[in-house]
Amino acid sequence: MDLCEKKTKADEKELGGEEGRTWIWTALDAATRLLVSFCVGDRTLEDARSSLKDLASRMKGKPLFVSDELAHYETVLLELFHETVESPRTGKPGRPRAPEVVPQTDLDYAVVHKTRENGRVTKVERRIVFGDERSVGKRLEASPSETINTAYIERSNLDWRLWDAHLARKSVTFARALRWLKAKFAICATFYDFIRPHGTLSRHGPPTTPAMRAGITDHVWSILELIGRPMLLSME
Repeated sequence: MDLCEKKTKADEKELGGEEGRTWIWTALDAATRLLVSFCVGDRTLEDARSSLKDLASRMKGKPLFVSDELAHYETVLLELFHETVESPRTGKPGRPRAPEVVPQTDLDYAVVHKTRENGRVTKVERRIVFGDERSVGKRLEASPSETINTAYIERSNLDWRLWDAHLARKSVTFARALRWLKAKFAICATFYDFIRPHGTLSRHGPPTTPAMRAGITDHVWSILELIGRPMLLSME
């Protein structure tokens, strides 16, 4: 999405340095459909670090990480979940080899590559980056998905575009300040997790939100209940 002032001319001071494209990082738990973490910023390595560090602080254990092929994910996951292996001594003169950084044995991460032609997906390829087929397969057995995919996060992206005009594709609606874009998305995220019953989770039972399925709350929240808990809206 783009950030701009509703003016034909605006100097850098008026824009506050916020003009240009903005990226929203989101992390979704496939089992509960809970939006666990989000970060509004740029598509940079530094913002990837901020997003994944926030996600790691909210996790218990390590899930199967799945993403698109943006290289920043692999870099940061290795930074967060690695072990340092000392190189064996060779007995030869000279400086010893530097310790090797390797992923932790329980880190499983896979990527999805999509080939598009004329705007349509014609081929989907999957690749395991960390872990192996056996460990990834075991995690998939405990998951609602049978294959490595990004379908759940892509479906939630549709919700964000429907709920916030600033996020719609090919839109003439632009966010005028990063602060308000973050605030609006925080409301959308909290509405998704706590207020709107999820169709799949509610299919064979009472109305259920992702927060209910995750055990965070025991009921569907109302808008008034959300407004009464302003601290939730500061999450990002």
